[in-house]
Amino acid sequence: MAYGIEAPTIAALGFFAFLAGFIDAMVGGGGLIQLPAMLLLLPDVPVPTVLGTGKVASLAGTAAALRRYLGGPDAVPLRWRTVAITALVAGAFALLGARAVSGLHKEAVRPLVLGLLVVMAVYTAWRKDFGSLHAPRLHGRREILTGMVLGAAVGFYDGFFGPGTGSLLLFAFVGLFGYDFLAASASAKFVNVATNVAGLIYFISTGQVLYQVAVPMAICNMLGSTLGARLALRRGTGFVRVLFLVVVSAFILKLGWETFA
Repeated sequence: MAYGIEAPTIAALGFFAFLAGFIDAMVGGGGLIQLPAMLLLLPDVPVPTVLGTGKVASLAGTAAALRRYLGGPDAVPLRWRTVAITALVAGAFALLGARAVSGLHKEAVRPLVLGLLVVMAVYTAWRKDFGSLHAPRLHGRREILTGMVLGAAVGFYDGFFGPGTGSLLLFAFVGLFGYDFLAASASAKFVNVATNVAGLIYFISTGQVLYQVAVPMAICNMLGSTLGARLALRRGTGFVRVLFLVVVSAFILKLGWETFA
């Protein structure tokens, strides 16, 4: 079905995609900006098509941020085996999550995610040294198994519900694995690329992508993500920690309003 979307609307969506990419590259949570803007500016487009279109922009931005984290003299080193296995499992479970959308109620997930985000925010604020040092605490089989469980849980969540996936991954890589915020952010981006690819495969196969909107939004999201990753690398883990708290707090307010209002 064709939609008459005018140039000013596409320009506005490009601006919000840029802003979403900028924030998401550092601490996740870009969906807090991009998805509401799309739902508001594309009122006649079905929600699944909005989600599929947004996935194109999110994938482009996440991949651009990951490239910036891994390239150049200030590149962030990753524990490749752990992160790659986590990403593969997350991608597979993201597909399962996307297929489960029609059979389950997303509303039931909101209180659980809200509670988890509150715990994340309180713990990060209480532990002043949380994510300040890169000291991986898991090794060998234990590290791989933890990554597989994390990939399965977060991957399914991303395919099924989605918002806040990057922030959840960031917190998990810091809290469970002992990474600092920069290494955790780069690792989260790697896993998030896999879940976005899996989700996008589903949306493309069901014809739920609006390419005339998705392509310009993807370009804008990539630009924002590249700048965001560059700023994170320049400012360091302390800056990322503070921004993480701000974004998670905003997400708590948003989800709280949607759950209890």
